[in-house]
Amino acid sequence: MAPSDDHPEVTGEAIVSEAEKRPISTIVFIIAMQTEALPLVNRFQLSEDVESVFPKGVPWVRYHGFYKDLHINIIWPGKDPVLGVDSVGTISASLVTYASILALQPDLIINAGTAGGFKAKGACIGDVFLASEVAFHDRRIPIPVFDLYGVGLRQALSTPNLMGEINLKVGRLSTGDSLDTSPHDEASIVANDATIKDMEGAAVAYVADLLKVPAVFVKAITDIVDGDKPTTEEFLHNLAEVTAALDETVAKLIEFISGKSLSDL
Repeated sequence: MAPSDDHPEVTGEAIVSEAEKRPISTIVFIIAMQTEALPLVNRFQLSEDVESVFPKGVPWVRYHGFYKDLHINIIWPGKDPVLGVDSVGTISASLVTYASILALQPDLIINAGTAGGFKAKGACIGDVFLASEVAFHDRRIPIPVFDLYGVGLRQALSTPNLMGEINLKVGRLSTGDSLDTSPHDEASIVANDATIKDMEGAAVAYVADLLKVPAVFVKAITDIVDGDKPTTEEFLHNLAEVTAALDETVAKLIEFISGKSLSDL
């Protein structure tokens, strides 16, 4: 039946309501590092694309398969073609999120990965957080309204039932393109009231919001930003163990999502 022109606002609300009530079918995970992605690829026996859904020449990798009633897609931005390292950061995250939504039309985006945490806000190594809100901390534009655009604060999908079932910590996520934290970044992170810090989340949130796909952010803490150990040293030391904790949490997340609608989360 064609939508009525008489009450477009009612029709729009009805469409959103129907989407929220349909069982979730297709999930796209955006995961920045291969080390973070492979445990889930192996757990759910996902296969790498033989013929990519992405433009020719890009390094982006899609692993996909089915678990129960869910079509799971893990998108990893791949290795930098010149330097051979994981293509971390906001630019790669934005591009693969945009391309994945266009190609796969997911019901839900999940940005899963490791992050830094702030002990002053209750974060500990190995904790896994759900982000309540996401924002940038390194886009400083001190002009009225542009300053708000730079911060880019966005809400994650509200998941009260999921939080109750899996019992994860919750906190605000702040995103920037540097692993270390400059004094300027630190001031912006404090202003964002962030508990966790990463290099992709707010970029994923921007694209997901632009294309109206709900998004969830799951972050496991590898390093304490306001601690006494060098970030790089702590990150590398804890990466394998914390990635295993992330894998276990995401597995529980998928079990919970299976058979449910967005409104059930």
